[in-house]
Amino acid sequence: MDESGKPQDPEESVQPQPPEPPKDAKKTKASESGAQKSGSGGGILMGRPFGVPVYVAPSWFLVAALITWVFGGQLERVLPELGVARYLVSLFFAVAFYASVLVHELAHTVAALRFKLPVRRIQLQFFGGVSEIEKETETPGREFTLAVVGPLLSLVLAGVFYVGMHMVEPGTVPGVLLAGLMISNLIVAAFNLLPGLPLDGGRMLRAVVWKITGKPMTGTIAAAWVGRALAVAVLIGLPLLTHTGALGNARPEIGGADSLTDALLAAILAAIIWTGAGNSLRMARLRERLPDLQARNLTRRAVPVETDTPLSEALRRANDAGARALVVVDRQGEPTAVVREAAIVGIPDHRRPWVPVGTLAQDLKDGMRVSAELAGEDLLEYLRATPATEYLVVEETGEIYGVLSTADVERAFVSAMARPAA
Repeated sequence: MDESGKPQDPEESVQPQPPEPPKDAKKTKASESGAQKSGSGGGILMGRPFGVPVYVAPSWFLVAALITWVFGGQLERVLPELGVARYLVSLFFAVAFYASVLVHELAHTVAALRFKLPVRRIQLQFFGGVSEIEKETETPGREFTLAVVGPLLSLVLAGVFYVGMHMVEPGTVPGVLLAGLMISNLIVAAFNLLPGLPLDGGRMLRAVVWKITGKPMTGTIAAAWVGRALAVAVLIGLPLLTHTGALGNARPEIGGADSLTDALLAAILAAIIWTGAGNSLRMARLRERLPDLQARNLTRRAVPVETDTPLSEALRRANDAGARALVVVDRQGEPTAVVREAAIVGIPDHRRPWVPVGTLAQDLKDGMRVSAELAGEDLLEYLRATPATEYLVVEETGEIYGVLSTADVERAFVSAMARPAA
């Protein structure tokens, strides 16, 4: 906050998340157990509006305490008769402000769900909030709509608080609270409309450039670099604006404690914007490379064997055919299971003639049959939905194409991420 009581929290509202590599079954169970204890790494679970979990990060409590302290000091000047109770009023203001941020995020969430885009979670954190949307929009029009609804809702809230402010006595607790919430929501809306990633205005700029050029990557690059320019502008301009009094009372001297606080706040905001712009650019480049992850190209050639076939004989057939995987079939030749590579490695050579492949196989469950045509994000989403170490890859006709190993997909994913930008 500055001395005029205006919170300066940016809100990185719509944040598409990079697709995650698939995990094997054991890793997934462990991660689910950890999620139950730690709230999926997002903080404290507050609820699930529209089926989307809302988390409050631990850093929020630090900001809430800071807002309570600063706003309480201002209330002491405006309403000195409150005494110590001013801090309870200040705490209410902090909670109400972040409730407004949540409404902003829910606007993005509802729009995303309307466009059938999965939303991983909403998180309220140190500076504002973030809606973690797992897929990109398909058209620039939807991208623009998804971005603009958040600031629009913040403006609507500011209008509601403005009307409420004129329905109560000025100089009272309700009047001061409503005025503070009106100003706060105006700042949230204005800040998010700045045309640079990762802010909502940056996504709107991305949509416009995408529409003009027909290339989403061009829009991302333009909005990301504007975001980086904004970061530099915030770093330099915010302390100067505060010192000159453009954002409130002028600072008497540049070297004062308040000026140092302004500079620190500007540095934090600039770092958040710069990092967010870079992450947006990195994720866009990663998504651009994801089509290279094709099930057909990553699949290991497999040979069909019956369940009672000795492992040594099955491996001999695979070597003769130049295959690297085994599929268990029934008497009619229908696949029933895939042989786990890790299980084969664990069998010593001298025991392999006596071990039937059926004892090393994993039965095919729902979701373990992968189309050879799957690629990119669709492939990763499919594998995440049914965690396993190996999958049966089939043609559209149902014919066996081979076996897809999760380890192979993970290696290809990491390779795509590590590839330097062109």
